[in-house]
Amino acid sequence: MISFVGIHVDSPPTIPTLTTSYAHGTSSTTLLHYTVGETLQRAVERWPDREAMAFLEQGVRKTFAEFQQDVDKASAGLLALGLTKGDRLGMWGPNTYEWIVFQFATAKAGIILVSVNPAYQLQEAEYALRKVGCKAIVCHSQFKTQKYCDMLRQICPEIESSSPGGIKSARLPDLRSVIVLDSLQPGMFHFDDVMQAGSSQYVQQLQDLQKKLSCDDPINIQFTSGTTGAPKGATLSHFNIVNNAYTVGKRVGYTWRPHTRVCLPVPLYHCFGSVGGGICLDTFLQVYVVSEDALLIPKLFPHRCTFVYGTPTMYVDMINQPDLAKHDLSSVHTGIMAGSPCPPEVVKQVISVMGIKGITIGYGTTENSPVTFCANPGDNMERKSETVGFIMDHLEAKIVNPTTGQMLPLGEMGEIMIRGYCVMLGYWADQDKTNECITESGWYKTGDIGSMDAYGYCKIDGRIKDMIIRGGENIYPAEIEQFLHTHPKIKEAQVVGVQDARMGEEVCACIKLVDGQESTAEEIKDYCKGQISHFKIPRYVLFVTSYPLTITGKIQKHKLRTEAEKLLGLEKGK
Repeated sequence: MISFVGIHVDSPPTIPTLTTSYAHGTSSTTLLHYTVGETLQRAVERWPDREAMAFLEQGVRKTFAEFQQDVDKASAGLLALGLTKGDRLGMWGPNTYEWIVFQFATAKAGIILVSVNPAYQLQEAEYALRKVGCKAIVCHSQFKTQKYCDMLRQICPEIESSSPGGIKSARLPDLRSVIVLDSLQPGMFHFDDVMQAGSSQYVQQLQDLQKKLSCDDPINIQFTSGTTGAPKGATLSHFNIVNNAYTVGKRVGYTWRPHTRVCLPVPLYHCFGSVGGGICLDTFLQVYVVSEDALLIPKLFPHRCTFVYGTPTMYVDMINQPDLAKHDLSSVHTGIMAGSPCPPEVVKQVISVMGIKGITIGYGTTENSPVTFCANPGDNMERKSETVGFIMDHLEAKIVNPTTGQMLPLGEMGEIMIRGYCVMLGYWADQDKTNECITESGWYKTGDIGSMDAYGYCKIDGRIKDMIIRGGENIYPAEIEQFLHTHPKIKEAQVVGVQDARMGEEVCACIKLVDGQESTAEEIKDYCKGQISHFKIPRYVLFVTSYPLTITGKIQKHKLRTEAEKLLGLEKGK
């Protein structure tokens, strides 16, 4: 008989209690049944005059009370524009103060915020906005090379001849309003129009609406990266994101670090930034110092940031800044690295080079709100660098054979599955795709390969779809990539399977070298000999300067494989 064991996760597990690859995170704290608006109200009641956030590039600083005042104005303004509970509003742009204002304003009005990637081009933006039926869009006229208003006019030429709020578009039939943050545009509202539109009538309407909101209402649609197909709109509720923010903040130490100042360069349109950043803000009364550029992060440390958010790539960029040693990093005690696989060598360098000893690794998916496993700041080096931590509060995880669905013994690699409060409501307007990834009993299939030890710590070994089958041997690229990262000349390594007439697939390593370094395929292969199994040693080594990326910055391995096969002359038919 299989024993299903819970792990008490208020502190790191110290006793090896698991007997099979199943863990349930039990906790002394209960789940929260608040809406996003209620969490902000609680923060304001406790510390109205405490600084809440600083958007340094805009020169904006706000206390909790000032922030709530802006949120309420924007929320009442949206109601005045004709938006109602359940309508979708697309937020399309970079990290700005207005982004987080609309995140909370839509939640308070019961409007569903659609996080639109600021890098989306014409076709991608049209697909996303039409898929979820956005009634309003908030954007800048342009940011860097992105000309948002021009793109909207190409999709909806009717805007030019429309009055603000009266758009009727053939290609985006649900769209009525565009709100521009930085300039006056024909047929579009300006941000100030929204902030001034909420008369006493709409303020009262907003107050009355609060009684009709439920923490189970959908509140955010996050588009998945679409590495193998069209992006899907993961739909999340207040309950999903408020509790994920609460449990992650508790895990990384916000409850016992009362005056944390968080440096937040990760994008707000991504679940990592909007939940781990925006929602954590009022749940734990943290101060957020927000930037748009990871290379600027060390310059933010004079603002006495104590905690840093970042993807592995952001941390790699920080570590490799030539003037890093000139910056005073002494205030930074801890941080979190998430968003994509975290190579152990990068984690070790964050500790040794940057001195961030309390760095933690988080793992999750957009569909899980997002974090499901996370390390503790006090974990030892092996657990920090080799695992993604242990199961989060109130969640279940299991490792199963991806073919049979049978649970696996401890230590064996299989598909990670998650069940609990964090699982999304579903993909917007796509029940078939929802049914493919959420079982009838509520388990979400992550598509990730991992293993679990007796303490409940999880190791990620890659994606199911990235697995290489060489002569019948299953090879997980992440294992080889992590080893290659230990080579002093290698900045980044990605491993793919390329076709082979005899073996089915062969291992190909696509390597970015540290600036100024040179190497050969023979040197890389010699480095692997005696260190990893012979069948995992790359048969092919390619030196590259870039990788094909999704719009969210994730590496598209199916495209990398195609590019590698082309370079090697292995295309089908040759």
